[in-house]
Amino acid sequence: MGAALGRKLRPGDVLLLSGGLGAGKTSFIQGLARGLEVQGDVTSPTFTLVNEYQGKAGGEPVTLYHIDLYRLSGDADELLAIGWEEYLDDPQGICAIEWPQHAAGLLPDTWLLIEIDPIAETKRRIRLQANGPRYRELVAELRAEAGRGRS
Repeated sequence: MGAALGRKLRPGDVLLLSGGLGAGKTSFIQGLARGLEVQGDVTSPTFTLVNEYQGKAGGEPVTLYHIDLYRLSGDADELLAIGWEEYLDDPQGICAIEWPQHAAGLLPDTWLLIEIDPIAETKRRIRLQANGPRYRELVAELRAEAGRGRS
């Protein structure tokens, strides 16, 4: 699912990933990275807060910003200190943000929320919530694609 979504992303997209510890947020982002043709390992930025990866969206260069806000309190000054606005404003950037509730007051107006819930050791339920026309279109495309894959 992550790779399928990654193939449809474009610069300026903002993804919010929600789920408990060990739910699979970083694994989902690893799939996104595959879809964006990122080379190399994609790891959790829990201690570094932000990892940057070079990839391609529609054949054009993009930077995937994998942001993990788990260790932050949600204070606006903390977010600004890590360059929050620069990541969101990068015209060639795609932001994938884990623990977005720690940035509730500073989130952009439009985004795609990806909720990941473990339902078994190797199974996850993924819910998509689109906020804005771009993301409603994206969810519709993913649903149509998933429907074609079923027999």
